[in-house]
Amino acid sequence: MRLILIRHGQTPSNIHGLLDTDAPGPGLTELGVAQAEAVPEALARQAVDGIFVSTLVRTHLTAAPLVRARGVEPVELDGFREVQAGDLEGTNTAQNQRTYIGTAFAWARGDRELAMPGGPTGVQFFARYDDAAARAAAAVGPEGTAVVFSHGAAIRCWSSARIRGLDVARMEDTPLANTGYVIAEGDPRGGWDLVEFHNAPAGGEALAVATPAGDPTGAQG
Repeated sequence: MRLILIRHGQTPSNIHGLLDTDAPGPGLTELGVAQAEAVPEALARQAVDGIFVSTLVRTHLTAAPLVRARGVEPVELDGFREVQAGDLEGTNTAQNQRTYIGTAFAWARGDRELAMPGGPTGVQFFARYDDAAARAAAAVGPEGTAVVFSHGAAIRCWSSARIRGLDVARMEDTPLANTGYVIAEGDPRGGWDLVEFHNAPAGGEALAVATPAGDPTGAQG
């Protein structure tokens, strides 16, 4: 099967570099809406057998144009939500951003017992994201394509650990743009192989913005 992981469109918290991971979370900015509207064209040559969103509002809003274009109702899976920031929630300092993304990528490198300050361990994160990916795979079948609207740190952490062909160090140093995406093929049992890492917004560089000064890692949301 094919798995397409797409980060949501820009939110107000992204502009301010906030670690904003709690549900339901913010909606999209005007630019975020434009980014979402560009997704159907970006995926025009892709089959879409299932659309999946997290429990955070921003993924529902980003998925909406594709839902309308393809007539596929989205399925909400809590496992696809963002890496929870714990005690770092609502902050935007460079130190807390480094702690947040550093913890997530320590998980990707195998230190799964490490906990986000006041938050989950890597064991907990991978258990729920793996489960969501397995549910999406089961829903579309071995020949299907699942399009998942998820979150920047979650996609980067999970895909760098689970998708062959993605380097953990590269992913740690490469923020994923709003509506950037990763495409993989495989299945939960045999594993996943990289098809494409598209780090620009789905609509191209015209819909990109500079990384906020408060968010040197591009980690939040």
